[in-house]
Amino acid sequence: MLTQKQYKLLMFINKIQKETGCSPSFDEMKEAVGLKSKSGIYALIESLVERNYLKKIPHKARALEVVRLPKLKPSSIIEEERKKEEALANGMVEIPLYGKIAAGTPIAAIANETEKFSVPYEMVARGQYYALTVEGDSMIEAGILDGDTVIIKKADVADNGEIIVALVDEEEVTLKELRREGNEVLLIPKNSEYQTRRFSAGRVRVQGILSGLIRTYH
Repeated sequence: MLTQKQYKLLMFINKIQKETGCSPSFDEMKEAVGLKSKSGIYALIESLVERNYLKKIPHKARALEVVRLPKLKPSSIIEEERKKEEALANGMVEIPLYGKIAAGTPIAAIANETEKFSVPYEMVARGQYYALTVEGDSMIEAGILDGDTVIIKKADVADNGEIIVALVDEEEVTLKELRREGNEVLLIPKNSEYQTRRFSAGRVRVQGILSGLIRTYH
């Protein structure tokens, strides 16, 4: 029996190959399986090759052939699908809640999923999403308050004026409005007490775009 991550990776590779005729990139595989490093993907691929689920095609980059698919699903996958079906029946689905994002001063980039967050299905019907808890007050003029939960659509590109999750220097993450000026990126707070931060374009990567917000009143 395959592990959950082995199964997810194999089924993802098979899906992408059927849709595009090519194997997915390592970054796509990392995102699909929920791993941070390419080395983890390499290890999963090697394990699937050893068990004759995948075959490497020599002299071609990213060339993998799906040899066979498993007859049984891991029990964790079955349970995950059962919960998803129940959530859909109730009009709710679960998305990853990655933790806190500073809306004032950037914090260390959030990499690990810690728990799930239930949202109405219609909020996340198209695309991939995750949730973050806002910490700070630099976005209050956009109606984003300390303690709010923001729903983020995964994306690596965004338009000027959109509120994004920005990864700065591969180690800091922050929620700000995006604006590009030539070869520079401006991360703009929505609070007159904070200053706009300016970076060369290569220092900032888009990690997602603000899609919605949920606020709990106590």
